[in-house]
Amino acid sequence: MKHATVAALAGLSDLLGRIRLKDGLREPKPGIFYRKSQAFLHFHEDPAGMFADLRVGADFERFPVNGGPDWDALLSAIDRALTR
Repeated sequence: MKHATVAALAGLSDLLGRIRLKDGLREPKPGIFYRKSQAFLHFHEDPAGMFADLRVGADFERFPVNGGPDWDALLSAIDRALTR
């Protein structure tokens, strides 16, 4: 599964905009987010769809991001991870 290209991320622009509003994250490259100095969130494209890898504790958890309910689940997981 390859990292999402800028073209693939264009389909997630509304989701990315909502993530960019969250405190404590920085985005050094489109779709790649860090919390402090640690990788926190990035996106992949696959024939099965788009996916996000979110750091939850010491590991990454994969979330599908192919529509509204998927986005809501990811945003909720981001909020939980940021409060840890």
